Amino acid sequence: MSNFVFNWIVGEGERRRLAEILEERQFEENHQTETTKDQNSIETDVLELFMSANQPVLYRQKHVGALKKLLTEVLSKDFESLDCSRPWLCYWILHSLEILGERLEDKVYSNVIDFLAKCQSPDGGFGGGPGQYPHLASTYAAVNALCTIGSIEAYKVINRERLYHFLLSLHGEDGSFIMHADGETDLRGIYCALAVAKITNVYTPTLFEKSEDYVARCQTWEGGFGGCPGMEAHGGYAFCGLAVLVLLGQTHLFCLSSFLRWLVNKQMRLEGGFQGRTNKLVDGCYSFWQGGSFPLIHAILTRQDKICNIQHWMFNQEALQEYLLICCQYPQGGLLDKPKRKSDAYHTCYGLSGLSVAQNSPKPIVIGSPNINLVKNVNPVFNLVQSSAVDALHYFETLPLCNLKD
Repeated sequence: MSNFVFNWIVGEGERRRLAEILEERQFEENHQTETTKDQNSIETDVLELFMSANQPVLYRQKHVGALKKLLTEVLSKDFESLDCSRPWLCYWILHSLEILGERLEDKVYSNVIDFLAKCQSPDGGFGGGPGQYPHLASTYAAVNALCTIGSIEAYKVINRERLYHFLLSLHGEDGSFIMHADGETDLRGIYCALAVAKITNVYTPTLFEKSEDYVARCQTWEGGFGGCPGMEAHGGYAFCGLAVLVLLGQTHLFCLSSFLRWLVNKQMRLEGGFQGRTNKLVDGCYSFWQGGSFPLIHAILTRQDKICNIQHWMFNQEALQEYLLICCQYPQGGLLDKPKRKSDAYHTCYGLSGLSVAQNSPKPIVIGSPNINLVKNVNPVFNLVQSSAVDALHYFETLPLCNLKD
């Protein structure tokens, strides 16, 4: 649906009053630590921006220009450390552009498709670059990038039979997944494997046997999920754990009330953005990793008839939009972690994904002008624009499972 059509149904949100924000400054209890010093510094930077800002405006064309440059031009030596994350760069950039409503020329998409095809291993799955070993994280990124492109040419790159056996080879007896052959185990593995299996229609119960039990054991005393049983609750792992239980239809296996209590307390009272862990600083990427859990919780509670006629998520959507639009936009394009940092493709992707979540509740609400600031709606389970997720699911569900044998 175009932004024009949304003009009459999208509410224009109200910014918080400065006096209200100032009341949320950190209380140190007369005891300063390195942590409180860092927090005071961030609050000072954020307040300076809040006080000088007019109506928040999304720098749409600046972001589009910066993202296109990353995708189509030769990268500098600064990107050498991301040589094993090249499918991620494709996904972060393409997904961000689609959230902004920007489509590229067919030739550019064909070039990306050709590159990702070279990243696919003969044994199934995708590596971080051509000739690299397949890895669950880069497989998730490559599949999402191809689904974002959304053409038959892109879909056909994925060798589903080999993908299935690659996923099966990483499945542990306790339901966990290792990230790659002889690799580490954490909740990312289950989420990446399950998201890919569901969207490409290679899911089987055997492939994820006991996975829901492993996820449930990762819920911590705080209420969130850690990467493994016994680890600290963390926003990224919390999203992965919740998304897995939603995709498996096993949300009764965790304590939703304690998860929700932990989650709502991760939104910073002054900044409006989210922190990833208790006693940590705000970070733009958690706009999605924490914010993306709220639509899933809303769906769970709706199915349980626990909420009626609630049209917004259970966090301050306007405050998150304030933080992203006022504090996290780089003047030359791209989004960033926090003030005084540089932008990068990762924070641009998850900042825009979080902005989409904050705007597109059942009753959409946008800070500033909807004509300027409204972005596309994302499917929070896969973190794809909703239309791309629907198109991919529809395409792959027509393909047979007959060649997928355990």
